[in-house]
Amino acid sequence: MTQLGEAVARYHKIIESEPHRSSGWTDQLREQLAARDLILNGRPVTPVLRPHFLSRRQYTNLVRSAEALGSAIDRVKKLALSTPALLQRMELLPGEKMLAQLDPGYAWTSVASLLDVQVNNGSLRVLGASASLPLRVAVGEALADLFLEQAPMKEFRKKVGVSKCGGVKPLVAAMLKTYREFGGKAKPGVAFLDLRQPFRTAETLERELLAAAFQRAGYEARVVTPEQLEYRDGALRTGEQTINLLFRCVRAHDFLLRFDLNHALVRACRDGAVCLVNSFQSELGRKRSLFHLLTDDTVTASFPAEEKRAIRENVPWTRVVAAGRTSWRDQTVDLPEFILRNREKLALRPNDDAQELPEVDGGRSDGAAWDRAVRMALRNSYVVQERIEPCVVPFPVDVYGETAIRDMLVDVRPHSFLGRVHGCGSRVAPAQGASGALTGLAPALIVEPR
Repeated sequence: MTQLGEAVARYHKIIESEPHRSSGWTDQLREQLAARDLILNGRPVTPVLRPHFLSRRQYTNLVRSAEALGSAIDRVKKLALSTPALLQRMELLPGEKMLAQLDPGYAWTSVASLLDVQVNNGSLRVLGASASLPLRVAVGEALADLFLEQAPMKEFRKKVGVSKCGGVKPLVAAMLKTYREFGGKAKPGVAFLDLRQPFRTAETLERELLAAAFQRAGYEARVVTPEQLEYRDGALRTGEQTINLLFRCVRAHDFLLRFDLNHALVRACRDGAVCLVNSFQSELGRKRSLFHLLTDDTVTASFPAEEKRAIRENVPWTRVVAAGRTSWRDQTVDLPEFILRNREKLALRPNDDAQELPEVDGGRSDGAAWDRAVRMALRNSYVVQERIEPCVVPFPVDVYGETAIRDMLVDVRPHSFLGRVHGCGSRVAPAQGASGALTGLAPALIVEPR
């Protein structure tokens, strides 16, 4: 058994043994989740009874690879923004292209971003990239603090070293540093931009916690919706508050469905009147077609060796689905024919999750379903990727007051601020079935022998 496997087994043994099994600690955990506002719509934001553990070696490898990939992604986005032919290959909507051309007033295309990866022993495979929207840094930090206080974890730590990683402070520091690079000198008014929600979600809670973090640091900060913004007298405002630093939690796609390019936010960005984090340039990072450019050797030929190695080792081969020929390893192939003949090796995924189109796993589809999926992908904006086998990890869960071990799918999400990784979070979902009650967050903690 690996060192990490031993740590997981030890934690599970502790919670299944006396006195913890009959101590009612899970009831206390739920009460503490509620006290810290970590239960939404009657459901805890975490469905599991332990954090997701990473070994020190795994975390070090995660940081190294994620930072190299983050640098390569930033480089590709800048190339695409300056090269119309490359930008065309990313299949942005016309409005998204126009917004991406706005000068953010600072160097980075994404101040805060994450990768969606699977960590399996020593290997790391990237599932996707994003631009700050689902970070959940604050919620993850709150969950980590809570789990570290629990009786089973205190027992566990007698033999196993446990440490947190990341948190809200690095994000706050990155936003303020960006504001200074933008040219801001006075103390900024801060806001977090979100769409009006019909009910409270984990994303809503995240914005509230981030605003509270700025308030504790002495800044005027709040959560606002696009309807509350106005641009007058050369300043972006909400009521009487001037907003100098705005964290955008709204996808460009969703923004454009509701507002036009004459909105107060767009005019303020065009005039350089607000420091927008992340800028609309970061939207390129949400398109899976970005991986098409990353895995195209003709695009990355001049990239530093470390970045090319990180791409080669961690990013699955990706192509925008379209009629025509492309490269596969050392071969040139007809792409639609290649996709049809290699179903078990491939997966079809929409270019943008906002399109609400289905993902199709070739390894779990029969021939007829795959043929239909390929025809659908040719009609819509899709990418084809090398298939990644899901990472399944056993987790204890609370089932009607009883602790049970369930196999869960786990994605790890390193948080990157200004190109440096500061911690990570995890998302878990049931490996079998589609129970929404067992889908949510798990704090990531680093474990190592004492």
